[in-house]
Amino acid sequence: MTSTTRDRTPPTEAVAGLLAALAIFTGGLELVYRPFRLAPVALVLALIATVMSREQPRIIPLAYAIIGVCFIAGAALQIITHHPLF
Repeated sequence: MTSTTRDRTPPTEAVAGLLAALAIFTGGLELVYRPFRLAPVALVLALIATVMSREQPRIIPLAYAIIGVCFIAGAALQIITHHPLF
């Protein structure tokens, strides 16, 4: 009789993935609401996900890229439309 062993993902990896997804969502919100307030929050979430994870090779760098691009685009949109930056 053979038993199949399932490779289970550790809970820290699941939480790190959720934090990275939340960082991406927060980074996307920078386009529509005050990027100088949301960028630090998104970066802290991405940094925590980076420290917690060792098996998330794609989503965490993607989170940093989205946060950076949305910060620049959001700041430009806020300046063009004469809305407050922070």
